[in-house]
Amino acid sequence: MPSNHERHLPSRPDIRHRLRLVRLLIALLAAVAAIAAMECIVFNLPFWRTLGASTDTNAVHNTLGSGLTRRNDGMLTVTDPTKAYLELTADGTSDYLRIDTASSKVIDKAREQAEAESEANDDKEVFKPLATIHVRADVDGITGQAQSMNPDAIRSYYVKAPGAGIVRIWIQEERGAIVPVTDARANVRVPFVINWMRVLAMALVLLMIVVWRPGSRLWRITLDPSSTRQRLAFVGLMAIPTLLIGASIIHELWYASPLVSHVSGDYTYDFDQYGHVADALVAGRPWLDLPVPEQLAATEHPYDVATRAQLLANGASPLYWDYAYYDGHWYSYFGVLPAVLLFVPYRLLTGHNLPTSAAEYILVLLFIIFFSLAGAARHPSRDAEDFGGGRVVSSGLIVGERASGVFAVSHELLSDTVRRIADVDVAGTMAMARRGHVPPSAETIGPMAGGRCQASLSLPRLALGALCIAANFGCRPTFTLTALLAFPLFWPQIRALGTGLRTRRIKPLQALRAPLAVIIPAILVVTPLMAWNMVRFDSPFNFGNAYQFSISDMTRHTTPSADMPANIWYYLFLPLRFMERFPWLAGSPAPMPQWGYYEVMVGAIFTATPLTLMALALPLLRRLETHGMRPWLMSCLAVAAVLVVFDSHVGGLGWRYSADFGWLISLASIPGLLWLVNGRGPSRSLAGANDAVSGDGIARVTPWRWLMRWVVVLAVLWALGIAILSCFVQSRSDSMIDNNPTLWHQVQSWFTLL
Repeated sequence: MPSNHERHLPSRPDIRHRLRLVRLLIALLAAVAAIAAMECIVFNLPFWRTLGASTDTNAVHNTLGSGLTRRNDGMLTVTDPTKAYLELTADGTSDYLRIDTASSKVIDKAREQAEAESEANDDKEVFKPLATIHVRADVDGITGQAQSMNPDAIRSYYVKAPGAGIVRIWIQEERGAIVPVTDARANVRVPFVINWMRVLAMALVLLMIVVWRPGSRLWRITLDPSSTRQRLAFVGLMAIPTLLIGASIIHELWYASPLVSHVSGDYTYDFDQYGHVADALVAGRPWLDLPVPEQLAATEHPYDVATRAQLLANGASPLYWDYAYYDGHWYSYFGVLPAVLLFVPYRLLTGHNLPTSAAEYILVLLFIIFFSLAGAARHPSRDAEDFGGGRVVSSGLIVGERASGVFAVSHELLSDTVRRIADVDVAGTMAMARRGHVPPSAETIGPMAGGRCQASLSLPRLALGALCIAANFGCRPTFTLTALLAFPLFWPQIRALGTGLRTRRIKPLQALRAPLAVIIPAILVVTPLMAWNMVRFDSPFNFGNAYQFSISDMTRHTTPSADMPANIWYYLFLPLRFMERFPWLAGSPAPMPQWGYYEVMVGAIFTATPLTLMALALPLLRRLETHGMRPWLMSCLAVAAVLVVFDSHVGGLGWRYSADFGWLISLASIPGLLWLVNGRGPSRSLAGANDAVSGDGIARVTPWRWLMRWVVVLAVLWALGIAILSCFVQSRSDSMIDNNPTLWHQVQSWFTLL
């Protein structure tokens, strides 16, 4: 019998639990200390370096070069870019300058006056106070580095310019530009600032590394969608983007304004296409209620670029950019489904147009939820026992990053996002349909052939999958090609059905249930969409994209055959281009043998997300157990190849088009990714990646697995980093520095002062 002393001794499980809590507390304190050190020391180095700055100034106002004049409101106007500078003196006690700007009240008033002047003069182009100001600080005759600043990003006021002597701050803007700069100050002290957005970013990066490290529990958690705990964890994770994006949706609904801009002698840019389509649908007409200039209506062939340029020169207005003009009316050639699902109901309920930006956020949120549900419900290796959470997260992020087309943030994101949601829903609902039956194998073919193949399928889910596939016809028609993936996915059932008919174990009417569950929903969706095309462009298959006013005559434009190999190569292997300053990424050059449509791209699928290269290894991994998914994954690769060629021929080179095929390539890369993580055994199956894992974490994992897991973690972090940094690339047509210059300069200032 144990003594009283022994009875009060803690048990081994209690000791282990306490040790885990102590370790967790130590790790948490270490993380907080590391983040605090980075924020207070590293990112605030300018503060510590300028504690001894003299703060002396030799004049109230700087000496202006003859290329600058001071306005009555204190701002500057560029009259000669070759002599546009502010001159002051630095004593060398501080390596930083501060460029002061006019108050937001003064800037807003000047912009309102400029807009009123433009409207009073038939939308004549006038200069407004700049939101992004390009400057360069030269000290004592030494040329400094060019950078930019924003009046609303206070930290961007500070410019690193070490040295003593005469300082010239060059304003690198065009003649006539209104620069909201008043003066500059040398010998300044940089204030101490704690940036909570930066702290949050560091915390997220650290959390990802800790949770994702090879020895973490994430790699040992078995994916089990039926687990209540995992379902609650999923809901908690989905609550984060729901709250963040939900707040953005409310903001856009509250502060929305028409997205229309026009300058005399130029095209009219109206990004409320879907709002106009919704108005047309509510009014019961196929065309948009937009004015058509008489000169345009009298033109025989308005699609010719030179003809349109002459119309603009003659004062014809408005000519809507990226709208389709056909038979005397304006149309939107974008898919009608977003307008039907979102814009028309909002219009009928509120009497107002749904802001396009709000619709984008709604669809992005739906994409995140649908994609996550699809991945949890049927991962390509979901049937493998003990399929670890680390592999789900790694492969899911790769597929999601490519599928979401994170780079496309222009108005075109709306159509693309709806299409992506439908595509992910295609994969999700088709996979969900498989959840209703046993994965096809030698053991299940017999029973299904005996007449129970239809009962093993969930016909409502099958119909929903077909509905989502057909919906692509109203968003991005090329994606209806994904319907072909149903054949390898359901081939065991199709084969069993044929066997049952031959052996007369299945009645013909019973055999029609599954095909009709696919065909009827598709017909119900596609038929009205084809009728919509018919009443607009006299053909059920004419979507009107050839009639758009764009960079070329689209009725005659085709990608030169000489450019096809280059386009395909660039889509897959365009190298990344790095530079020395923020954001360290730039648009990659993509020269063509002949002129063709080309958008600036930042790398390609295999260079931006290198783990997708494992898709190329799929045909070689013949002995890898994929639980019946190999034909479907190989078909994904084949469909992706077709779409690469199709996009290259029809669309030219545009990085948003990579979302068409990127998700398919990513899906095909998952078996190779899991094989890579699993390493050299003990099993060739996808489940083998967990075989060597025990409660001790990486202590019982082979060195090869440990190394490969780090490779996967770093490769995924690389892909996420490239995706985030690409949002800051300046050569994009929808660059953040133009659309949200304050945020761009706030993030830039994290690094430029170091």
